[in-house]
Order: sequence, then C-alpha cells, then structure tokens
Amino acid sequence: MTVTVRPLTGAEIIAATDDLAALRIAVFAAYPYLYDGDAVYEAEYLKEFVAAPDAVLVAAFDGVKIVGAATASPMWAQKAEFRAPFEERGIDTASLFYFGESVLLPGYRGQGIGHAFFDHREAQARDCGASAATFAAVIRPGDHPARPAGYVPLDMFWTKRGYAPVEGFVTELGWKEHGEVEESVKPMQYWMRTL
Repeated sequence: MTVTVRPLTGAEIIAATDDLAALRIAVFAAYPYLYDGDAVYEAEYLKEFVAAPDAVLVAAFDGVKIVGAATASPMWAQKAEFRAPFEERGIDTASLFYFGESVLLPGYRGQGIGHAFFDHREAQARDCGASAATFAAVIRPGDHPARPAGYVPLDMFWTKRGYAPVEGFVTELGWKEHGEVEESVKPMQYWMRTL
C-alpha cells in the first residue's frame, strides 16, 4: 500500500472533519481511551479545533481515503483547562503549540506515519513561532481491567521524538467511555519538548 501524508489547512480541514471524527471514534474506542464516541460530541470538539488560527490537520491518505490524522494548533487557543497547568506557572501559552489527537487505523501502523505526523506538526509549530510543543495523554493505572495483554504504551516512541512528561503538569478532560452512562473526568499527563 502507498500512503501519502500531508498537512491540510483552512478549507481543507473543514472538508476533512467528518473523516477525522470517524477516525477519532474508531481509534479512541480502544484502550487506553475507551472512548464511546458520538457525532454530537465530535461536532463540538472539531468546531473548536477548526476555529483555532494556524491550526493544521495532518492527514494520511491511502488513495483518496483518509486512514489517519493528527492535529495541532496554538496552545493559547485551547480550552482553559488545557492552558491552566502552564498559565498557573507563569508560562506564556503564546510560545507553545498543542498537539491534539494522532489517530491511525491499525492496519497502517508501523510504517513511519506517526513520525510523519510529528514532523509536520512540529514544522507548523516552528513556522508559527512556537518555542515548544506539548500534548496530553490519558493516565491509566497499570492494572486497569480493560488493559489488553501485551499492551505497549507509546511512551518510548514519544521519548525517542524528544518529548518527556512534565512533572505536575496534569489536566482533566471528560468523555464517555464504553460502559459508562455519562461522561467522567480523566487525568491527562502533559508531555513537552523544545523545538
């Protein structure tokens, strides 16, 4: 299979939001997110992302089909709860770029697409004058009952990319996971690197 990866901006992002929503629902359904996604939640979430200036959606195409996507936009344009760990410590969020989801269908993993996602998002961050990039990953206990046998977290991949968890930088985000009647809040650990 031949997969091409390229950044989308402006109207191209809007045209791809349905594909991104479907990917988020499919990929985040698995551990560790266990996301029980729905179109209403996705529409609200993606409306905020599309509105952020300098936002980029990096898409992986197999022909004309989008099989993976990753997003990034300035940290100052994120929700207050996402900015809070930085602002509470006097860190200027105008110097940061926030990397949102990175979702890729299982059959396309292990081909370097994840690295391409980071390359393009880091390039956008630098082009926009950011001095560091950050993202948040859900924190799950090692003995979580839904953790699959042989599960390998992405920590080593992120570390090889130059990212490290920032001690004490934790935010919370609510979503409905499989088996829940309504949303519950989950802790999210920030990782960061200098660009």
